[in-house]
Amino acid sequence: MTPEEYLNGQVLLIDKPLKWSSFQAVNKLKYLLINKVGLPKKFKIGHAGTLDPLATGLLLICTGKFTKRISELQGQAKEYTGTFYIGATTPSYDLETEIDETFPTEHIDEALIHETVKQFLGEIDQIPPIFSAIKKDGVRLYEHARAGETVEIASRKTTIHEFEITRIALPEIDFRVVCSKGTYIRSLAFDFGKAMNSGSHLTVLRRTKIGDYDVKNAIDITLFEQSLQ
Repeated sequence: MTPEEYLNGQVLLIDKPLKWSSFQAVNKLKYLLINKVGLPKKFKIGHAGTLDPLATGLLLICTGKFTKRISELQGQAKEYTGTFYIGATTPSYDLETEIDETFPTEHIDEALIHETVKQFLGEIDQIPPIFSAIKKDGVRLYEHARAGETVEIASRKTTIHEFEITRIALPEIDFRVVCSKGTYIRSLAFDFGKAMNSGSHLTVLRRTKIGDYDVKNAIDITLFEQSLQ
């Protein structure tokens, strides 16, 4: 692809690796496009929707004139797959922090799991995790959390369009979720465990779709770099 094509606008489908931040992925592509393709240092590039470092999957990276489309792309429905670990919680609702509390699971069976799913379909109230990038009083929540500060977090409306359980092998439950912008799957994991009178945290998360864009058509960053040789 020519420098002009990148400047005129592209949506690059990247399969983000585990432990990379979305910011790191954008910076890596920016570096490659400047140094391998010859784009000017100040060309526009950005992603359409953050993925946590502990999540993998579809990251849409817009270049040039297509950075104007970022807010439109961010507003599209997203599909995720992953795993809940039932019977324990962590402060971050995922594996970023250690287990802080354990709960009974003897009462949990397939019937209860499938019945609980129904509570989360449609519009729901969700409280974002304290370990998130949302700002409160000008400071990101995860900075409050790491400083050991207690913060009041307002709930927000979000919509779960589809919620399917794909495997039950307690303490693990695999799922597929289609949801609106601003949904925290970590919070869904926490709330799901609570709704079953137990606890839960997220151990695996992969974003598989954003609107009509599918991770099946995405490219690994290493392969993208090789394609520029």
